[in-house]
This record gives sequence, C-alpha cells and structure tokens, in this order.
Amino acid sequence: MLLAAGHDVVRIATRPDLEWFDAARQTDLVFNLCEGVAGVSRMEYAVASALELTGVPYTGCSPWTMTVCHRKPLLNAALRDLGLPIPPSFVPDGRRPPRADWPFPSIVKPAAEDASIGIDQGSVVTTPQELERRIAHVEALHGTAFVQRYVTGREIAVGFVGSHTLPLSEIDFSRMPGDAWPIVSFSAKWHEDSPDYIGTEPRCPARVDDALATRILEIARAAWQAVEGRGYGRVDFRIDEDGHPWVLEVNPNPDLSTDAGLARMARAYGWTYGDLVEQIVRTALETPTSALTTPTHAGVTLT
Repeated sequence: MLLAAGHDVVRIATRPDLEWFDAARQTDLVFNLCEGVAGVSRMEYAVASALELTGVPYTGCSPWTMTVCHRKPLLNAALRDLGLPIPPSFVPDGRRPPRADWPFPSIVKPAAEDASIGIDQGSVVTTPQELERRIAHVEALHGTAFVQRYVTGREIAVGFVGSHTLPLSEIDFSRMPGDAWPIVSFSAKWHEDSPDYIGTEPRCPARVDDALATRILEIARAAWQAVEGRGYGRVDFRIDEDGHPWVLEVNPNPDLSTDAGLARMARAYGWTYGDLVEQIVRTALETPTSALTTPTHAGVTLT
C-alpha cells in the first residue's frame, strides 16, 4: 500500500541483537508493525521504546500506552480511579475470590496478553471450583491470571485514528452454538473453521440509539485519553442487559489487516484501506518525537 502511494519502503526485521536499530535511524518514518520479538510478545514494548530513542517518527502508540493497556490489572485500576465503568475484577491470591459474594459467571484471562491469547470457551466460569481450575490453567500457560465479572450483553467497539473517531462496530453472536459463551475467543479471531469464528460476525456501523452511542463515545474518549492514546487504537465494551456500557479493553495498535475491525470501521467512515494507512502515517509525522538523537536520513526515505 505504501509502495503504491509512491513511498520508498524497506522492511526491517527486529531481533534481540538490535542490529535493526541503525537501519531504523536512517528512515524518515517507521511504520511499526512489531508485535513481539522471537515469539515474546512483551518485547513489543521494548521495540517501541527503542524507536523512541531514534528520534524518528513512528506509527502507533507509545511504549507507555502499550505497557499500561497490556497489563489488565493496571489498566482496570487506572480507569476505575477515573470513575469509568469497569467490571469488578481481581488478581488471584490463593486462587480464591476476594469476597464471599463474588459474582458469577466470571471470565479468567491472562493478565498480560492481547489478541485474545489464552481466551477460549473454558475462560468463562460459573462456580468457585471452576474458577480455581481455570486460574491454575492460565497461570501454568501464561503467568499471572486476571479475573473479571463476566458481563452479558452486546459487544461494541470504538476505533480511533489520530483525531478521528470511527463508527461504532458490533460483534453479532447470534450464530454461536447454543451451549457456547458469546465471547471473542482466540479461535474466534484466528481459526476460520471454528464454531467461535463462524459465530462472531462483525457489523459496522453498529445499530445503537443516539443516547447510548453518545455515552459509549464519551467513555471511549475518556479511556483513550487516560492511557495517552495516540496513533490508532480501539476501546472494547460490553453493554449489559440494562443498557449500561462497561469497558473491557483498550487496545493500542490493533490489527491492521484489511479484514480486521479497524479497517472495517474505516470503510464505514468513508475511507479506503489506503486512506487508513495514509492517515496513520500522517498522524505519526504530526506527533512530536523524543528528539533524544538527531537521525541522519540517507538511503531509505518515506515521503
């Protein structure tokens, strides 16, 4: 897409040896698509931190925003302190709920993953015994677990690109098997032949009345500002049976595939996929850099 728009583009692979760092310093802009290094997702923040040191503009969110948003307990505490609607949650200690009247059903997630990693139909639990087993499962595979009250109802997302707020999108769960929980699991995102994938149909724009849309957008903007969101991102909600929105996630640098949620929102906004990419580039160029170094621009250019 960038090549078609007339830019000079070079792909730079990130590795732990940092040999890529000097190559990045020679560019006019880095389109940051890194989601980890050598299979380690937490290195995504380290790469963004290194890009800060280059002084070169780069697309997407800052490493601070990534760190806050990908640590679910930290994000939830920060948003709750601002008075935003966050479902009750806790980090397990001794594998027991923090109080006797803890609400069920609950959902158990890895505390520091994104892209629905570690989320499947077994993530939703309805008894203390199921909760203990699922916590042990998550801790064994992903480290710290995070437990949250499960909110039934509609799933709505708000997308941001620079100063633009994109149309609301919804996941339609009506085709989910009758005995399945309506959640966006890992399979729902990545396994096209799975019942979860078939049963989670995105719709954009979402059919939401004006009053509810206004409330969702108000909360989404407050959450995005709270994490100092920039570049592009998405805020995910559940709307409960009484019509109250609850923030589930704030997603920095969400998937930019042509069939992913942000691209779908952009089309509903009237942008082509090329427009979306170009807007992300323009936003990055307009964002002040750390300027700790003065890069030299030679060889690789993006104009």
